[in-house]
Amino acid sequence: MSETFSVSVEGLSKSFDGTPAVNDVSLEVRKGEFLTLLGPSGCGKTTLLNLIAGFLEPDRGEIFIDGDLVTRVPPYLRSIGMVFQSYALFPHMTVAQNVAFGLKMRKVPAAEIAKRVAEALDMVRMPQMGGRTPRQLSGGQQQRVALARALVINPKVVLLDEPFSAIDKNLRAEMQVELKQIQKRVGITTLFVTHDQSEALSLSDRIAVMSQGRIEQLSEPAHLYRSPATSFVASFIGDINRLTCRIGPASGADTLLEIGTVRVRLPSSRADGLGPGSAAVLFLRPEELALVPEADPAANLGTAVVETHVYQGTHVDIYVRCDDGRLMRARHAGFGAIEQFPAGGRTGVRANLEQAFLFPAT
Repeated sequence: MSETFSVSVEGLSKSFDGTPAVNDVSLEVRKGEFLTLLGPSGCGKTTLLNLIAGFLEPDRGEIFIDGDLVTRVPPYLRSIGMVFQSYALFPHMTVAQNVAFGLKMRKVPAAEIAKRVAEALDMVRMPQMGGRTPRQLSGGQQQRVALARALVINPKVVLLDEPFSAIDKNLRAEMQVELKQIQKRVGITTLFVTHDQSEALSLSDRIAVMSQGRIEQLSEPAHLYRSPATSFVASFIGDINRLTCRIGPASGADTLLEIGTVRVRLPSSRADGLGPGSAAVLFLRPEELALVPEADPAANLGTAVVETHVYQGTHVDIYVRCDDGRLMRARHAGFGAIEQFPAGGRTGVRANLEQAFLFPAT
């Protein structure tokens, strides 16, 4: 195994009662990287994490940590730190005792334990709370104790299984920032599991999007958002409009698309592999749609009626019903969008087709 990778899995598979949960997955996590396994419930991300941790044995495939084969090695010998969704703190122990637990199991001398526990609590900004019990802590503080306990043993890799799911939205945002800062400061390889796409986009160096036990795409957050490799990734990462269409003839560098009663031209590079007559789906982000005057010639997706608004603070999502029945969502910044495009009013719809994604219909 290359020295640049902290975790490598090769051809990993795991089934339960004959149903594949992880299906022939290969993955390499770089040293010091924050890599997220992202996907809906049941996609296999937690199973993959548990295989790497050693809590499950694979049916096939191999697992390497820092180049060492650990496929059949028990969890406590894999040099990993684990933060569970429930935090799994011992309620009868103090914060300091919880953090020290892994060191005691490794028979570290008492003086060194005290020093390392103090350093770990200081790292998560809880230096004065070592004497408290978990029930005296908030959810965010418990999460930090769990992280300190994982880091204090100086693991090669930290694994986190949806650690923010039980925390309210505002605190979750704060804890995401803290986790990222700690991870970069310590420089430890981190493998993170979540179903929350915004969490993955804000935290990760790279994201592995999973579906049905496989990795659909592995890439940097911005690349996933702007260049999804499959229709599943396009649908799962960020908000999206899905427009069924049919491929028309090519004309120079463009391909004609028939979207209901509307005809638009798309760069032919976006329609690669789709011949005339093929059924397809055009994906457009809400921010790539703009509402314009009804008679504006730039309204390349036709005209529509404004149905409703969803105010989001920093922007307004405006849902419009096109004349051929399509419902689309346009995203407008600013406070005046609701007044500018009132419900029941007519409008033109303009799309930035340079940022559209086209995939075969399934």
